[in-house]
Amino acid sequence: MSTTPEPAQDPTFGSLLTERRRLLNLGYRMLGSVHDAEDVVQETYARWYSLSEEGQQGIDAPLAWLTRVASRICLDHLASARVRRERYTGEWLPEPIRHTATWTSTGADEGGGDPADRITLDESVSMGMLVILESFTPAERVAFVLHDVFGMPFTEIADTVGRTPAACRQLASSARRRIADQRPGGSTAPEHRQIVTAFRQACQSGDLDTLVTLLDPDVESRSDGGGKVRAALRPVIGRDKVARLVLGLMRNASEFELVEEDVNGAPGITVRIAGTTIAVLALDIHDGLISDLWMVLNPDKLHAWTGYETP
Repeated sequence: MSTTPEPAQDPTFGSLLTERRRLLNLGYRMLGSVHDAEDVVQETYARWYSLSEEGQQGIDAPLAWLTRVASRICLDHLASARVRRERYTGEWLPEPIRHTATWTSTGADEGGGDPADRITLDESVSMGMLVILESFTPAERVAFVLHDVFGMPFTEIADTVGRTPAACRQLASSARRRIADQRPGGSTAPEHRQIVTAFRQACQSGDLDTLVTLLDPDVESRSDGGGKVRAALRPVIGRDKVARLVLGLMRNASEFELVEEDVNGAPGITVRIAGTTIAVLALDIHDGLISDLWMVLNPDKLHAWTGYETP
């Protein structure tokens, strides 16, 4: 049985491992799950080391090979994920990531972690963007992420998705238009943080009237409990309904600690009981009002948010 070679045995080992961070970033944007992204990275390296020595030496650009293989694994995963999520209890939301991004799906690492295990935060991992990407076909998502986020030419993307470069260009262009239509422009960072603070204070005090004024009339809330904790099974729309839903979840507010913390690179809120995070809230803000509220309550998606002190 072959084993993964040590650095001293394999001169390409170091350069290949430097690609780990890129592959993890790629996998998360493709799949919306750190756990699944880690599986993709592991499978990609397993396929590399399952090649014979002659096979490895016959690959002119190993790093490009890793990216292509990881993308194909993601493409297969996206196709099967649609079937799995049809059986998912309630709404499925992407796994939220912290602002430090120095952790894996099994827990936090306060600075001593390998930089290769970090996810780079930018607009492409915002909760709003990831939710939109979930509505894309697998080919659209792969073409858009590879080209618009990672700068891969369409000639290489074509080989990954099994379509012509022109078809891949069209897929990415279509994805870009849909994103522009659904995300017409958001708030500035200071405005976003100010509204998040007001939202937290209204939730903490149970102030329904103030909470309603912070919400867009057509605000939409989605909750992901995964069938493991109580959560709304369908989107809740309208400022009054959403405000009552939120306060209903916080009806025993004295037991909760609401903490402002960056979620996927933007100000959000974590809800804790005795140091354990039971919910992560991400918000989208347009024209000074909260237009979307995503509440992740599924404990399987919150392992990295527990046992960590906010700096």
